[in-house]
Amino acid sequence: MPSSHGSFRLSAPLLRVFTVVAQLGSFTAAGPALGYTQSAISRQISTLEAESGVALFDRLPRGVRLTEAGRRLLAHAQAVLDRLEVAHRELVDLRELAIGRLRVGAFATADATLVPEAIAAFHTAYPDVTVSLREGFTPELLGMLAEGEVDVAVVSYSAAYHVDGVDLHKLCDDHMYVALPRDHRRAGARRLRLTELAEESWIAGSSRPEETLISSCLRTGFEPRIGFVAKDWVAKQGFVAAGLGITLIPSLIAGAARPDIVLVPLHPEDVPPRQVYAATTSGLTPSPATSAFLTLLGGGG
Repeated sequence: MPSSHGSFRLSAPLLRVFTVVAQLGSFTAAGPALGYTQSAISRQISTLEAESGVALFDRLPRGVRLTEAGRRLLAHAQAVLDRLEVAHRELVDLRELAIGRLRVGAFATADATLVPEAIAAFHTAYPDVTVSLREGFTPELLGMLAEGEVDVAVVSYSAAYHVDGVDLHKLCDDHMYVALPRDHRRAGARRLRLTELAEESWIAGSSRPEETLISSCLRTGFEPRIGFVAKDWVAKQGFVAAGLGITLIPSLIAGAARPDIVLVPLHPEDVPPRQVYAATTSGLTPSPATSAFLTLLGGGG
């Protein structure tokens, strides 16, 4: 009995058998082409005809011929199979990173070496994936992640941390250096304590110490005397080189320090190293590009 109009379902495997039979004009010839027996081909065509409620082939002494319904279905069947083939190729390309996109967010000092080196390695390995970068502070970056504006965000915290709805992949510890003028009396020290710098004028990103890298030292009672406010790392180093004060430099950008200043490690008990993480959204399957980038960053384990 022909099926009702609303129950007709086009099955891709049946459509594939149908198109090959239509092209070859024979159940017998279609068998070897599809890896089926002639009787299996016949059963599948009969199933498709039963589902569609119409005869698709006239059975002739020598082969088969499309009916009017079969001719109309053939054009649609070929279009469906072509689209499925395109979809399959696209999924394979996405899995193999021949296509796709990667949206990265990061805080400023991570953009000195850590992130660009990972992006450069990613470009080399997967040149056909489009990469974009957005910069911001950690709270902003987590907002971008929550809104789906970035796929991975490189963030930092002063200590080990947990964020609801976010998976944090530890990347590294960002130790702190004190940047001094070359002729500073402490320029030759192997390591410094804050108590040795109590009389110094500091160059900081804010006039409020609690909003700067040196904020963690406030718990020890140390109160830095901020002489100048400069938000840009290049500007901070310029003030130090001019002898106008000292500043903290994270190890993430130590390699980009000016040659006319000196970096001395600060005791970690005074200013503990920042914890640097790659953040992704909990519960979401990372794209192949995101997974590959996490591995290059060092947070894919």
